Parts: sequence; C-alpha cells; structure tokens
Amino acid sequence: MYYYLDGMVTVIGQNLTVLDIGGVGYACMTTISTLSNLEIGKKAKLYIYSNIKEDAFDLYGFYDLSEKRFFEQLLGVSGVGPKAALSILSSSTPEALALAIIGDDESALTRAPGIGKKLAQRVILELKDKVSKELPIGQGATGYAAARDAKKAGGVGDTARDAAAALTVLGYTQSEISAAMRSIDVSAFSVEEIIRHVLSGGVK
Repeated sequence: MYYYLDGMVTVIGQNLTVLDIGGVGYACMTTISTLSNLEIGKKAKLYIYSNIKEDAFDLYGFYDLSEKRFFEQLLGVSGVGPKAALSILSSSTPEALALAIIGDDESALTRAPGIGKKLAQRVILELKDKVSKELPIGQGATGYAAARDAKKAGGVGDTARDAAAALTVLGYTQSEISAAMRSIDVSAFSVEEIIRHVLSGGVK
C-alpha cells in the first residue's frame, strides 16, 4: 500500500499524470485541481489511494490530503466508485463541494460528468448523515440547515458550526478541527475562509 509517491513528473494527460521514481513510471489518475499544480520536468509528491481488484491495480494521486480524504469519503457512498468520485472532485474544490453537501445543493454535484440527480442526492444524504452522527448532539445536519436559513433571512448564523460540518465531510476529526479553529478568531472569518485556513495548514 502506497501512502505517497515522490518523483519527477514526466507525463500530464486528461486526469492522468506519471511520476518517474527510480526509472519506474507510476501512472496516477487524478483531478484537474491536482494537475494544475504539476509541471513536466519538476518533482511532485502525490498522496495515493490504491484501488486493487482481481484484474486491475489502479493508483489515484492527490496533491494534498484534503482531496484524498474527500475522495475516500465519496467512495463510502453506495454507488460511487473511483471514477465517479474523481469526476466529482474534478468539478470543484473540496471545500466548495463540502459546503454544497451541507447546503443540499445537488446541482453542484450534477455538474460533474456522469453524475446524475439520483447519485447526487445519495451523496448528499449519506455524507450529511455521517456528519450528523459524528458531530455532538445539536450540531447535526438540521442545525446546519437552520443556520444556513438564518443567514439567508439576514441572521448571523453559526459560521464555526457550518465550517466544522464541511470539514467533517472532508474527513477531519473533531480534535483536528478544534485544534485548527483555536488558532484563529473564527468570528472574524467566513465559512469558506475558515475551511481554507484548515486546508492550507491549520491542522498540524
């Protein structure tokens, strides 16, 4: 099992890159976001998800752990395989997709090629349920929907709670989220800014 691969980028294609490590080329399927951070002839480190089957050994590579974590969360949804998960992740950023799931925005998921309305609804249902079970009582999906509605109505809402929900969808634990949020004044930032802080290194 590979955790990451660190080597020279020799090929960049459609949702594919090849890393040369010791003269061996490792083909990694990946997202548009990851590809945008790569350049042929330069070194790169990709975090790896290995999809091992009887007739295949496929590697999926991600530039940062947030993408890999979200990829693995998507694979836990019934009916979502590696190709569908990769398509969803290539359609937007992990933080935007997490917020779409919390906000019941299925259109953000159906923009991904091959993702229909029913599958998008299943992703939202199953990942929101996971958030509700993992977060403390009173901070489940209903609470996030209420906070979102309050914002639409002109209320303040609870940005920290919304951000925590989205980060849970991305695979972060409650202890990681709490530690990251303690390092900033969450009242001074939007949900997107809090998430961006965590993804850019707020969790150590």
